[in-house]
Amino acid sequence: MTFRLPLLLTLLIPMIATAAPAASACTVTSGATLPAVVELYTSEGCDSCPPADRWLASLKDLAAKGSVLPLAFHIDYWDYLGWKDPYADPAFGDRHRDRASRGGAKVVYTPQVLVDGREFQQWRRTTAQKLPIDGGKAARAELRIAATTAGSKLNVTIAGSARADMRGAEAYVGLYENDLTSDVKAGENRGVVLHHDFVVRKWLGPFAFSHGNLDIAQAIDIPAGIRLNRSGVAVVAYDESGALIQALALSLRDCGG
Repeated sequence: MTFRLPLLLTLLIPMIATAAPAASACTVTSGATLPAVVELYTSEGCDSCPPADRWLASLKDLAAKGSVLPLAFHIDYWDYLGWKDPYADPAFGDRHRDRASRGGAKVVYTPQVLVDGREFQQWRRTTAQKLPIDGGKAARAELRIAATTAGSKLNVTIAGSARADMRGAEAYVGLYENDLTSDVKAGENRGVVLHHDFVVRKWLGPFAFSHGNLDIAQAIDIPAGIRLNRSGVAVVAYDESGALIQALALSLRDCGG
């Protein structure tokens, strides 16, 4: 005897099979080891910054593998030179001063690169393949990111866990964008077309771990003009001393952007 599925069920099964991969594509879970977090503090008003922007872009392959998490924070304190950096935020200047001070840097300047919180002046002479990455360093927390889009909102859910006795652990959430171009009309880079990757467009936090657990549900306003298919969500978690305990990024390319 031949068994025939009802017509409605026959139609639904392909739809379920098709929908499942899209959901899984918008979730990522951290591994057992730490990626290297590379922070570039830069400005479109700084004529020595474009080489650093290009260097950060050269880390794309490592970022895709999850061994490096690059982030470009555009600061606003060079805007007075005649060109207002469209990606700058005063809060990024505050972060710059704080992170540089914590990492032992004696001065704050642009372009300045920090690798895992420490000043890395050798970036000019270091290719992506020779970046000092301690791939065997064990992470001290776990993270999971999930993201969906709904109109002008990006809904991000982040779950995390760390040792319950780890005091002061906290996390930051960033929305970054790749493949940006600016035709600079004034200032030190007048007449130059600049290219940027890993540009932080939103930076939220800190969010505290409570009894070793992190639970974030955040609706992020999507900046006007941002292309989510060239963007991603980054989460960076630190202990009480400011040392990295875990970091993770989720590409939004397949998340309905």
